[in-house]
Amino acid sequence: MIKKLFILALLFVAQSQLLAQKQQPNIIVILADDLGFSDIGAFGSEINTPNLNKLAKNGLIIKQFYNAGRCCPSRAALLTGLYPHQAGVGDMVQDKGFPAYQGYLNEHCITIGQALKQAGYSTIVSGKWHVGLVPSAWAVNRGFDDSFTLQNNGSSYFNSQPLYNDGRKVTFLKGDKEIIRTDTATYLTQEITNFAISSLEKQHNQQKPFFLYVAYNAPHWPIQALPEDIAKYKGKYLEGWDKLRASRFKKLKELGIIDKNWDLSNRYEKVPDWEKLSAEEKEKWDTRMAIYAAMIDRMDAGIGEILQKVKSLGEEDNTLILFLSDNGGSADDVKNWNYVTQKNGTPGSVASIDSYESPWGNVSNTPFQLFKKNTHEGGIASPFIAYYPKHIKAGTVSNRISHVIDIFPTCLEYAGFKYPENFQGKSLTALEGISLKKEFEGQQSNAHEALFWEHEGSKAVRKGNWKAVAENNQPWELYNLATDRTETKNVAKSEPKLLQSLIELHQQWSVKVGVEDWNKIK
Repeated sequence: MIKKLFILALLFVAQSQLLAQKQQPNIIVILADDLGFSDIGAFGSEINTPNLNKLAKNGLIIKQFYNAGRCCPSRAALLTGLYPHQAGVGDMVQDKGFPAYQGYLNEHCITIGQALKQAGYSTIVSGKWHVGLVPSAWAVNRGFDDSFTLQNNGSSYFNSQPLYNDGRKVTFLKGDKEIIRTDTATYLTQEITNFAISSLEKQHNQQKPFFLYVAYNAPHWPIQALPEDIAKYKGKYLEGWDKLRASRFKKLKELGIIDKNWDLSNRYEKVPDWEKLSAEEKEKWDTRMAIYAAMIDRMDAGIGEILQKVKSLGEEDNTLILFLSDNGGSADDVKNWNYVTQKNGTPGSVASIDSYESPWGNVSNTPFQLFKKNTHEGGIASPFIAYYPKHIKAGTVSNRISHVIDIFPTCLEYAGFKYPENFQGKSLTALEGISLKKEFEGQQSNAHEALFWEHEGSKAVRKGNWKAVAENNQPWELYNLATDRTETKNVAKSEPKLLQSLIELHQQWSVKVGVEDWNKIK
């Protein structure tokens, strides 16, 4: 009798756990790579992104969402809920000799995968990892049950040949096994989609909630796309970058994403006058942007495939979906980099290594200044969409000042899991992010007292509507983002005390997280 009661008790506990898991939402985080603020339709773009547009229309947009300004730091911040320096990834994946710049996730942080695995989730990552080349930082060792990862900053979309000629290699892993992609491999964006879908099918059979992190490499250079996708956009960019920036700026205002009183930032100083280009030059630039647009188009199609899989599994109403970008559009001009393997074959094909450079990067970041790697708004502002049927009111637009560090605590709160003080015998750094769950549900969420950035000497601090920003070795600037988020009116000279208080705040934060003088460590 006692044995029977014991078995019944065990069955009750198992059923209770299963019920609790069913009440936990599935979570999907989709991260684009080098996608600018205005590069999807819901944020003013002419590029065809029907699936992301649908999520935005039926979900929530955050107008003032920030990333950490570059691939590695943003990924580290997203995965850990900490500022990148606190996780050991203050720069890229090279060890700079300081704890905050060791180039891989340290032992005093855990990933969303590790946390949600403890909360009973199946965990999947498909796409670009880029938070450490050492085994201790691999996804398979950081809480992910299923993982297909690009370990580096970028890759050909058709193979895994090196992009650089300085000894750096391109590595893809499935779990802990390296795989080699040849010229006949599936287009990378599609392969990332395919792995996500197959893993969803497999993990769903385990009757657990799932966490899926889809980290597309698109539209990071090299700009390469499928011919049928490029054909959709070829010739559509012959009007030039100035007219396209003006068009996106107008649409952003109509959508209510930017204030009607803000000015469009000036065309970037290195961008030539479109009207002075030859017909041949215009055709070349049109082709570059057509390829870039095609990459985003294919990524959106992949997102649509994932959404359809979730629906076919009967999980649509119980799945929270978040979308964002790791940094702003890029000004990289890889044709001028002697350490990049130069390929000059058919544009957009495996035989070409190219980028869309600052003229189109300036368009991607409409209406803001500067680019990826910078801490002006063009480098750190991200489009952000949250979708969760019956929980997030359709068509919601939030003005909350938010950051990529907020994603981790948001996932934890939805999972009903408390961030631990210790993990596997190591003390954990306290979370810096603040959950967005209340914001998603139409309530007022707690606000950040201030937000901070530092990347390769570029630094910024935002407190309320005021932002102080300085590019490396340049003087600090000051902007009132309530009236001038496009950073066209520097008021540093008229508000010296306010600027100094923000500089001091940034200095205090720098000491706390381990920022070093970039001029001394590079």
